[in-house]
Amino acid sequence: MEQCACVERELEKVLTRFLMYGHLSEESLDELLRYVSELRGQLIAYGVQDADLSVLSQSMAQCCKNIKDTVQMLASRHKDIHGSVSKVGKAIDRNFDAEVSAVVAETVWDSPERQKHMSESIVEHLYRQGMLSVAEDLCQESGVVIDTSLKQPFLELNRILEALRMQDLRPALEWAVANRQRLLDLNSTLEFKLHRLYFISLLTGGMGNQLQALQYARHFQPFAAQHQRADIQILMGSLVYLRHGIENSPYRSLLETNQWAEICNIFTRDACALLGLSVESPLSVSFASGCMALPVLMNIKQVIEQRQCSGVWTHKDELPIEIDLGKKCWYHSVFACPILRQQTSESNPPMKLMCGHVISRDALNKLTNAGKLKCPYCPMEQNPSDAKQIYF
Repeated sequence: MEQCACVERELEKVLTRFLMYGHLSEESLDELLRYVSELRGQLIAYGVQDADLSVLSQSMAQCCKNIKDTVQMLASRHKDIHGSVSKVGKAIDRNFDAEVSAVVAETVWDSPERQKHMSESIVEHLYRQGMLSVAEDLCQESGVVIDTSLKQPFLELNRILEALRMQDLRPALEWAVANRQRLLDLNSTLEFKLHRLYFISLLTGGMGNQLQALQYARHFQPFAAQHQRADIQILMGSLVYLRHGIENSPYRSLLETNQWAEICNIFTRDACALLGLSVESPLSVSFASGCMALPVLMNIKQVIEQRQCSGVWTHKDELPIEIDLGKKCWYHSVFACPILRQQTSESNPPMKLMCGHVISRDALNKLTNAGKLKCPYCPMEQNPSDAKQIYF
């Protein structure tokens, strides 16, 4: 993060100089134009024949000098900006290592199957972002075939999200009503919040929408037993202040604009849950995780090269040290063998002994002696075949 801050400071200096240069250029050119316009007006008013040629020559010479000085000044300032821009590039080269292939296995994308998975992840990400034409072009050029049944939910999701961003609740309400039972199984509050937001939009119309708001309040009846009654009571109580305006009442918090961003997030979360998808794009999560892990990996690689212990990192499925990506990137439990100090994997799964202690399969094989196993944590002897693989 310190490297990013350093580059950001240099970039802010460039942007500041650009703004200052823009204002200076505008003021200088405006002043020059006024001067030339005044000189032109004087020449038209007095006439060339009536004017003294020496005075005219001096005026034109002064005008040319002013133009030349202004152009030279702007050109000089422009060169200074080029110097600042070059400093940004130097700051990037100084703080970031452009060569990252040293921490990536060369054969990571050699397999056609992995290339296919990568292309599918990119296509899914583009569908999630609503970039349908780009996704179609990528499918055509990469040869990836996406089933129409997988594509259709993304089309509907983006259509509804676009409507919500335009503060149009009808498509989302229709979708919520059609999927009501499935949303109830998830204990979702989406449909209630959509009705609540539509009711608030009616309140903003003032007394003209009073009757319509009262009639629409019937939509809250199915949710009275599921949601706190206080929410519905607040909505109904706001009608008392409709004549004076909700913005001038104790219920002004109902008009907060962040509710639209919140309803978009709730819809995305619940829609993805019904589709069996993660809320965030796997490609976005992988990219963000890589950005956090890459500086640490580069430092590890540098230390390994300096200490000449290249055998520590063999580019296999595990890293030489643990990299903390934050709780946001915790998706499943992991188990590290307390004996070998290694993270278990499919080829080396965790094994539960008869005494209840858990070690890895490799540790179990190494501790087995003459067909017997003595638990490293308790004196209980047991048969290694009695150990059972466990799943987290």
